[in-house]
Amino acid sequence: MNYLVTGAGGFIGSAIVKKLLMQGNTCTTIDNFSTGTKANVPFGCKLMEGDVADSGVVGQLMDERYDAVIHIAGQSSGEVSFENPIYDLNTNTKSTLLLLDLAKKTKVKKFIYASSMSVYGEQGDGFVDEATATQPKSFYAVGKLASESYMRIYSDFGIQCTALRFFNVYGIGQNMGNLKQGMFSIYLAQAINNRHIVIKGAKDRYRDFVYIEDVVDSVLAALGRTVGNAFEVYNVCSGERRTVEELVQTIRHKLPYEVTAEYVEGTPGDQHGIYGSHQKISDMLGWKPRISFEEGTTRMIDWATGL
Repeated sequence: MNYLVTGAGGFIGSAIVKKLLMQGNTCTTIDNFSTGTKANVPFGCKLMEGDVADSGVVGQLMDERYDAVIHIAGQSSGEVSFENPIYDLNTNTKSTLLLLDLAKKTKVKKFIYASSMSVYGEQGDGFVDEATATQPKSFYAVGKLASESYMRIYSDFGIQCTALRFFNVYGIGQNMGNLKQGMFSIYLAQAINNRHIVIKGAKDRYRDFVYIEDVVDSVLAALGRTVGNAFEVYNVCSGERRTVEELVQTIRHKLPYEVTAEYVEGTPGDQHGIYGSHQKISDMLGWKPRISFEEGTTRMIDWATGL
């Protein structure tokens, strides 16, 4: 198969492309390396350097034929979306619309999008499933939800569209230099570099952490989807609730030196708590998370510390 995977210079996109190439597929990527790096692009992946929100860049692919478009590129920080809402809109929503139009014009049959758990907003103490009402509270989340709506419309043109609502993805290969993206990597980087963690927000906030290998497997499951409607949404999550304090204590316990922690004021649009049900994707696509929180955090800390 021949795939267009945007953002192969980043954490998630790189892992997806690596797995697809290992399976004997061919891949092309578009990346402007605003957060990723050229070194992350797997060997054998055709690179088109440019902005996926640029119609001129995307337009260069009109003569290509892909079996699926997997749209991973975009800025992935709610905090950053408040600093520059227009940039967020372009990278996460305009880019989706341009790629959907490309898929329609070049007769691509499948479109998979990296959506986000942030679309749910605040939901109280219970878990969220795909039927839960969405109420985004950041510009980033609004853009993700808008992209899903565009996908729903484009599915009427014969494109099987799948939105994967990723929860807190973490694991080997995550960008440890970006302190505004990825809760686990932010805290771990501070612990290693400063032996002190500054936590923005309350310690009783909670998240649902899903390991990168499981996320890649969810994309593969979506590529093989033969059931459901032309447009479907799936949670990609562990189904387990972990507090910020538990995460910080896990890092402190696993590192061989003392690490202090400090709690400060939170950031705009940050969710207090979110965790999800993966029943739908399990029932329809046979996907379940395989890597436990204990195993995943150990793997990442060992990698980050060079152990």
